[in-house]
Amino acid sequence: METALAAAPVVLVLVLLVVVGWSASASGLVGAGVAAVIAVVVFDFGGSQDTFGIPGGFLGVFAEAASITMSVVAIIGPALAIHHLQMKTGATERLQEALGRLSPDPRISALLVAWFFTLFLEGAAGFGTPVALAAPFLVAAGLKPLPALVAALVGHAAGVSFGALGTPVLVQSESSGIPESDLACATAVYHLALGWLLTAVVVVTVSRSIGTGRMPWGRGVLAAVSFFVPYGLIACYVGAELPSLGGAIIGAVVFVVATRRRGSGEDEKLTEEQALDGAPVLRAGAAYLTVLALVLLTRLVPALRSALAAVDLRWELFGEFSFESRPLLHPAVVLTAAIVVGAVAQGATRTDVLDALRDTGRQLLPVVVALLAMVTIAQTMSRSGMTGELAEAAAGTGALWPLFAPAVGALGTLVTGSATASNILFTDLQQLTAENVGLPQVPLLGAQGFGAAAGNMFAPHNIVAGAAVVGLVGDEGRILRRTLPVALAYVVLGGVLAWWLAG
Repeated sequence: METALAAAPVVLVLVLLVVVGWSASASGLVGAGVAAVIAVVVFDFGGSQDTFGIPGGFLGVFAEAASITMSVVAIIGPALAIHHLQMKTGATERLQEALGRLSPDPRISALLVAWFFTLFLEGAAGFGTPVALAAPFLVAAGLKPLPALVAALVGHAAGVSFGALGTPVLVQSESSGIPESDLACATAVYHLALGWLLTAVVVVTVSRSIGTGRMPWGRGVLAAVSFFVPYGLIACYVGAELPSLGGAIIGAVVFVVATRRRGSGEDEKLTEEQALDGAPVLRAGAAYLTVLALVLLTRLVPALRSALAAVDLRWELFGEFSFESRPLLHPAVVLTAAIVVGAVAQGATRTDVLDALRDTGRQLLPVVVALLAMVTIAQTMSRSGMTGELAEAAAGTGALWPLFAPAVGALGTLVTGSATASNILFTDLQQLTAENVGLPQVPLLGAQGFGAAAGNMFAPHNIVAGAAVVGLVGDEGRILRRTLPVALAYVVLGGVLAWWLAG
């Protein structure tokens, strides 16, 4: 009974979003209220075992939720501002024309963005940056808003396991005591075996939205192989920090070179006027190039990264609730710098900038409510023991546990919106369950990291954030109906693979 009640807030939100068609704001607020009642009545949150009491408990939960929400909004806001400024200065149109020169097929250009660009941003920065930046770019490239967002959500998923320079695996290694090199390879194996599904979904989504010609399956295979080969080699022979970032950079170079060679027989030589188009294109892409340059500098230069990481902000309440941030390493800093550089490079007027900021503010207001509600549900469930109850119930499956191990990882991301947080929550559970049942630990911890990545495709507040940047606020249920089947199929196949690997 307690397990069913622990699942009730998540099930209710999903039903309201997918079946009833409510907005994320309305669904989240109802879910948060139900979670609060169940936490107090059933799980005794704030009761005698908790020194902070019921009011203090919910104050702590809300403080954590508000801090997390503002951290996410600090990414979405600048990303939206970049998009609006690009539109107002005509930079988006110039970039679209430049992408068109890569191939006469617009789907190939869209595939480059939806696959390699999202994976690069996930490997370098994570924390919502890939979807926030890539989805508007895909809309500008000719996709409708819904498929653009679906392509970005699905396209970046394989990179999530090693997002933000391997953070999910690094925290998992610290918690389990297992070397990060072992965990990196164990996690990558799942994506290497099943990542073709993600590529196929991106190809179909892009092709159906643009609607020209046959499915470019050959280019889809090229995109998958170009990314996953270096991704797997780096994960198994280098470590956890660079599989997504390195795989995306190497893969993109291979993909572009192969695409240009294939089309060279059909392409005409550039005219002198076309050859001089490089400078305007560079100016139009200045904001994105700034993101690329600053991410590489701040993540890959050890001395600079250490100096930025030294600024650490943290608060604590009742000795139980806390939030920590390294503001100078937060993606918001990179994105804000990109706004400034982009505005200068494109010669944006004061009116352009102010209009872009006003448009951004109008889009953000409804998003804050939805995000805050979703994160409040997650924190209430986590702090009251509801999330732990769900995971422990799943562990009762015994020898069949590997079939469900990825689902636990996905559950963690569903309620927290973070693969890193999911690994923090459930690594101990996966390890102890493997030990109790007599199964090898490393494949199951790999399944945890894999499932946590898959959960990013349908975590409600990830969808809320994505909806904000493409103008689909209120349509979160439609988005979830498109990504949920893909994520579930990925998790189920991962469970079968985990059962085979652990058997």
